[in-house]
Amino acid sequence: MTDKTPAPTEPQQARLDLQAGPVSVKMEVRVTPGGLLAIGGLVSGILLSTAVLVWSATAVPRRHPVAWRLGR
Repeated sequence: MTDKTPAPTEPQQARLDLQAGPVSVKMEVRVTPGGLLAIGGLVSGILLSTAVLVWSATAVPRRHPVAWRLGR
């Protein structure tokens, strides 16, 4: 077996073979560097939006300081 590092522009590959009793699963994924960047952007966007939703849902109601002073 040779240890070959792929070039930065080549698609990356991953393969998973699982077997538990009578059940077996085989998966293979190929992703380009641009695809990895897109996946990273999507995951970070999801995590950031979830953090904002949790913060706004669990926080006490906030009032803008200027509007509060005007009695609104």
